[in-house]
This record gives sequence, C-alpha cells and structure tokens, in this order.
Amino acid sequence: MSAPPDVQPRLDGYWSARAAAYDAYQQRPERRDLDRTVWGAVWSGALGPDPLDVLDLGTGSGHVACLLASLGHRVTGIDLSDGMLAEARRHAATLASPPVLRRGDMVDPPLPPGSLDAVVGRFVAWTLRSPALAARAWRRLLRPGGRLALVDTAWFPDGLDTPGESWPEVFREVYDARTLAQLPLAEGDTVGALVDLLGAAGFHDVTTEPLLAVRELDLAHGVAPGHELRTLQLVTARA
Repeated sequence: MSAPPDVQPRLDGYWSARAAAYDAYQQRPERRDLDRTVWGAVWSGALGPDPLDVLDLGTGSGHVACLLASLGHRVTGIDLSDGMLAEARRHAATLASPPVLRRGDMVDPPLPPGSLDAVVGRFVAWTLRSPALAARAWRRLLRPGGRLALVDTAWFPDGLDTPGESWPEVFREVYDARTLAQLPLAEGDTVGALVDLLGAAGFHDVTTEPLLAVRELDLAHGVAPGHELRTLQLVTARA
C-alpha cells in the first residue's frame, strides 16, 4: 500500500527535519533515567516478562524499540522518516542486542502475517493515515492471542486551529486542512476513536489505562514545547 503522494512525504520531511531536536528532548539528562524506569514498567506491564517478537510502529528516534530490546524482546522498529531512523540507529548501535530498524509504513508494515507476538506504538495513532486499514494489518501480523499496546492521548481535542495554541508555523503548514483530511484520529477524541476501530478490526479485550506515573513525570519536569499537559492512555487489545 503506497502512501498518498500529496501527504505522506510532507509528514516524513517534517519529522526528519525535527528528528535531532525531538531526540534531544527525549534524552534530557534530568529525566532520562526516570523515563526509562517508568516507561519500562509501562511496557513490561503491557507485554509481560517473557521475550516476545515485537513490532514498534512509527519508531521515531527509537525510544520504545531500544527500551524493549534492552528488556530482552526481539524488536523491529519501522518508520518512514529517514531522519528519525538515523537517530534510532545511532542509539541502537550502543546496545548489545539492538532492535532491527527499517523503513516501513505503519499502515501496512513489511512483515509476514502471523510473525509477531506483539505490536506496540507510542504517540503514533493521531498521525496515522487510514487507521481502519492499519488496525486490520496489525491484527494479521499477530499470532493468535498476540498483544497490541498503543500509547496516545487526545492531543488536539478542540482541533488544530484552536485560538491561543502555540503550535509552530511550520507545524501548522504541514498539518493543514489537506493533511488532516487524511488523518482521521488527529483531532477530537483520539483514544476513544482508536478503541472503536480496534474492536471493528476484530481485536478483543480492548482496554484503556491512564498512565498516571508518566503524568507525574510531566508535572515535575514539564512537557514538550508547545504542548499542553495531557494524561496519556495505554490502549491494549488481543488478536
């Protein structure tokens, strides 16, 4: 499945240009070890203690993929942003058992059906094209009983054109009306819509859990520039 030519390259270019700054924020020294502890607990709770074959959707600078690999999982991370993949590979090179990082579309990941125990993603649902198609593709990748674990929130509950919001101009230019028309989960109740489409795609035992420990970190150390404090939700499901 090819990406829409008028939208996906714009998104890939935007995130590639932002990759270094995005990664620097993820690696802030005053929070890095705390993040590792808290996020390690999030993913361990979602996936369990045994090593799994895991796909990290929209891996970005590799934060989730590298953390899961360090916890003993066999991880593949995919992204369409070459700049983000470069950052992820830089971090992966420091690990004894690194994740496999490759270019790939999270709407139609380039892996065989039934080859995974788990599919995970963090902060990717809102920028997802064709989410119903994507959810069905993720389910096909999972073995019977396989796990899906996605972390997201309603980043823009009142829309991207909310007066008083401080989104950078380049962000508004990329995520304009033409782009948003192809990103059904970008605005409004992202998590609620995600829950509904997972059920429609055939997943069962769909649950949501507020990540209060992550919220406490955000309260103590602040959120990314231009963002509001949001309570992140862990959405889990079974194939």
